Amino acid sequence: MTRAFLPKIFTVLLAGVLAGLALAAAALPAALVFGIGFSALAAPYAELPNTLRTAPTAQRSNLYANDGTTLITSFYQEDRVDVPLHAVAPVMRQAIVAAEDARFHEHSGVDLRGIVRAFTVNRRDGTTRQGASTLTMQYVRNVLSTDPRLTEAQRVAATEVSTARKIQEIRYALALERELTKDQIMVRYLNIAYFGAGAYGVAAASKRYFSTSPAKLTLAQAALLAGLVRSPDSDDPINGDADSATERRGYVLDRMVESGHLTPDVAARARAEPLNLRPSGTPNDCTAVPEGHNDWAFFCDWFTRWWNDQKAFGGSVDERQRALRRGGFTIVSSLDPGVQRATTEQVRRIYPVEHPHALPTAVVQPGTGRVVAMSVNRVYSVAANPNGQQNHPNTVNQLVAGGGTIVGYQAGSAFKLFTMLAALEAGLPLRTVFDAPRRIVTDFRISGEASCGGYWCPENASSSLSGEHDMWSAFGNSVNTYFAWLTEQVGADRAVEMAERLGIVFRAGDDEQLARHGAREWGPFTLGVSATTPLDLAGAYATLAAEGTWCAPTPVTSITDADGRDVAAGAPDCRQVLDVDVARAAADAARCPVGDQSMYHGCAGGTATGLRGQLGRPVAGKTGSSERYATETVVAFTPQLAVAAMATNPDEPRDAVGRAVQTVMVEGVGEILSFALRDEPVRDFVPPSETTAWRLTGQRAGN
Repeated sequence: MTRAFLPKIFTVLLAGVLAGLALAAAALPAALVFGIGFSALAAPYAELPNTLRTAPTAQRSNLYANDGTTLITSFYQEDRVDVPLHAVAPVMRQAIVAAEDARFHEHSGVDLRGIVRAFTVNRRDGTTRQGASTLTMQYVRNVLSTDPRLTEAQRVAATEVSTARKIQEIRYALALERELTKDQIMVRYLNIAYFGAGAYGVAAASKRYFSTSPAKLTLAQAALLAGLVRSPDSDDPINGDADSATERRGYVLDRMVESGHLTPDVAARARAEPLNLRPSGTPNDCTAVPEGHNDWAFFCDWFTRWWNDQKAFGGSVDERQRALRRGGFTIVSSLDPGVQRATTEQVRRIYPVEHPHALPTAVVQPGTGRVVAMSVNRVYSVAANPNGQQNHPNTVNQLVAGGGTIVGYQAGSAFKLFTMLAALEAGLPLRTVFDAPRRIVTDFRISGEASCGGYWCPENASSSLSGEHDMWSAFGNSVNTYFAWLTEQVGADRAVEMAERLGIVFRAGDDEQLARHGAREWGPFTLGVSATTPLDLAGAYATLAAEGTWCAPTPVTSITDADGRDVAAGAPDCRQVLDVDVARAAADAARCPVGDQSMYHGCAGGTATGLRGQLGRPVAGKTGSSERYATETVVAFTPQLAVAAMATNPDEPRDAVGRAVQTVMVEGVGEILSFALRDEPVRDFVPPSETTAWRLTGQRAGN
């Protein structure tokens, strides 16, 4: 008789007993049993689902800070992380065998002796005290009942109490043991079993009950965990019955003595130990970041939004979320805890969390797009706010990066950058001179208060700004009429296109409509009337720092899947969007607003001249004020880092923050840069060519 034929005969002989055991009733009539048995076995024996060979266990994904060890939070439907067998203490393997399948290493997937014993005991006592399922059979049942590729009805059918299901389970168990070693089955079982209290697999259970790893489990701890598998909900010592859990631990220790793994005195000492539980939960989602680091949650929230946009993880948002919560990814984020702390300190120094004004701030690394810090003076929470306040002190709205109901805030003169870049790209040099009046009547048709006979007619913030300017002095002193004139020279549509090229997203419906269908007449765009976010602004100015290389803002440094393979979505997404010399020229002019000096000594005053002295290294940037100082913006960058902060009332745009806050914002941005660059070498900007600085040329290439 061949080996292949033996399991079939074995299965048929056991069918009646197993059916009776599964139904907790007397043995079925022999004719019925054998009829079902032969019918089930008539199917091809080799039909073993691939699911059983490599179980698609749901594993939690972990999000870490940029050091790769500081856990920000986890994402999971089932708290599980698979571990290899060598990472599980031998005593745990012995305990699970003693508790669930004493003859695991002797049988071929189905244990006839164990079935007869369990059936006899259960018939004698009138209760189901002993089970007949081997570890292999339990593994089969667990896989089929949790397979995400099956429908809910199919998963229910996999665990129904029926003779047909039990026989199929036997067939699969016998086939599985012919393909996998005992160790392979053991590790699969330990990683899929449910241990109660939300812990799936031995690694999660070790942490949940004892705050340890499976490799460090003691005898008493292993015996307790092994005892929980039979009734994980009722015996759970945290949420269920500690006495029952203790009793089951004693049962497991007795079985380990019977199997020869323990001497009676060793078992007695373990039985006498208190449970010594040290429960610890695994954080789940952004509302569960570590206590004391609530400000990390806004970064975490943006990470989930970013993940939802990554097609590499599925064809829909639901599929991508399922991948995140089941895929076992290790995600090393770009968040620097130190820089994040410094950013939050400065933000809350300016506005406390209870203040109606917000100061969303983003810190971005040029050349990679990695977001180093993201902070706002709010508590990340779904808790209700007093007096009907929408976003303070509690909110989960994305005030820093935008999205959902947050379309952004007016950045004011910070948008002059895009007009300057469009002019430089059109061939106009930095030394493009215009005698700027206090007010200018343009050719752009508009209506409303800013209209002069139906035409846009902006004025400067001060009469002292009137007179002859070039791009250096006009950008440094934020001369509105110079940039209104410059917009006429190059076309407003080119400034709008430039902004989009550098990552500005038009989230507000009116802005998006103008950008698509009215950009040529959108002269006021250069003064920052469009809504934007600190993250978009930081990314745009970081493009200058990276000499024309724009990188999509990213919250990650690396992503590896459950098998340790790198995922391409974790790599920076960068492309050259500006001629290098154009980017260098814009960066040269951007030194003027913050008190630095251009390579050609073109700077003559600025709006935040104290920043260069505060930072003590080359720096560039821009300030911006919206109409009536409703919002204030400060952007600053070095070759290594870019920071953007915006003061606003996200609930009431008409509640002006006032001009005075800009001064303390400049100081705060300087403190952030000083801390973040404390260990970085001093780097200077590369000067533009003399042609770009002084001479009119032809059209330059963009991207």
